[in-house]
Amino acid sequence: MLRKQIHTGWLVAAMVAFSSGGALAADTVRVGLIMTMTGQQTAVGKQVVAAARLYMQQHGDTIAGKKIELIVKDDAGIADNTKRLAQELIVNEKVAFLAGMGLTPLAFAVAPLATEARVPLIDMVAAASVITEKSPYIVRVSFTLPQHAVAIADWAAKNGSKRAVTLVTDYAPGVDAETFFKVRFTEASGTIIDSIRVPLMAPDFAPFLQRAQDAAPDTLFVFIPAGKAGAFSRQFVERGLNKASIKLIGVPDITDDDELNGMGDHIIGTVTSGNYSAAHPSPMNKAYVEAFKKANDGLRPNFISLGGYDGMHVIYEALNKTKGSTAGDALINAMKGMAWESPRGPISIDPDTRDIVQNIYIRRVEKVNGELYNIEFMSYDQMKDPGKLAKK
Repeated sequence: MLRKQIHTGWLVAAMVAFSSGGALAADTVRVGLIMTMTGQQTAVGKQVVAAARLYMQQHGDTIAGKKIELIVKDDAGIADNTKRLAQELIVNEKVAFLAGMGLTPLAFAVAPLATEARVPLIDMVAAASVITEKSPYIVRVSFTLPQHAVAIADWAAKNGSKRAVTLVTDYAPGVDAETFFKVRFTEASGTIIDSIRVPLMAPDFAPFLQRAQDAAPDTLFVFIPAGKAGAFSRQFVERGLNKASIKLIGVPDITDDDELNGMGDHIIGTVTSGNYSAAHPSPMNKAYVEAFKKANDGLRPNFISLGGYDGMHVIYEALNKTKGSTAGDALINAMKGMAWESPRGPISIDPDTRDIVQNIYIRRVEKVNGELYNIEFMSYDQMKDPGKLAKK
């Protein structure tokens, strides 16, 4: 026990020392990007890392006189791995930034280390509302599930949905999605007839889909983590729900651009909310999609990818504002209130919550030139995180 206490005390002291002094003196600024590159979330990691590298390719690897070095680590989606890698990156690699976090539990594991070491943690994926409250050094550039859930609930209630079943993955973002969909849908006189939660690592959706079908709703609202859309879609068809007069709606994961073309035409007409579509109609996005595909053997960027791309933008611009200083507090202050045009549209960092403010689009799957796309037809502009607004 004494040996463990001594080691822990040394680790904390080392992290603080390196973050406050060592990195500041270096000509190279290291960014520790921890993503899931193997296992169930491999597709998520691939999108984020590809987008981060694309940003550096387009904007160079030098900012404010400092060379940027991206260090990618694979945590395999296991929180203990994420925490260990973050410790190693802070102590051994002297990183000025931590980034990534492919799932909410992984962000929870690293948050205390970011606080102790005063190292900014750029949340590029994890979507539970509470994440930025876990450390004053966390800045989110992805999205929150309440943003998506509120938008699609509002649209569904206004467009014929009366009796809904919710089906969500059972961890913090799923609970957020379920909770905020329920609140907005019932406020609009809708009825929730069943709420189904699926274990995070469950590979089989069939029994949960059968339960949903047996409840005979007119609408099924779904949240599953990115990377599982293809499996869900196949089982949705296998259970016959596509022929059961049940309207499938959800957040962007269920019609993920990364997997959409492989789902089949039965998915056409599915309506989701999302912060980005590869079909977003802007010149900046058209250029982004073309560059991303060119750099990644034709891979289409999805809504997850923007976390990597915009996360690197935040890092570059913060360093520009601090004139190359890597002091954690100065970097966080530089990020607060930052606003810019992204391939997804106009976005900013809320100076009070350090959370993303962005447009949330309502999209319908359509076939365009032989390919399936999420076509945006409505927008909830500049939405803050409803999860934090609800606490005020």
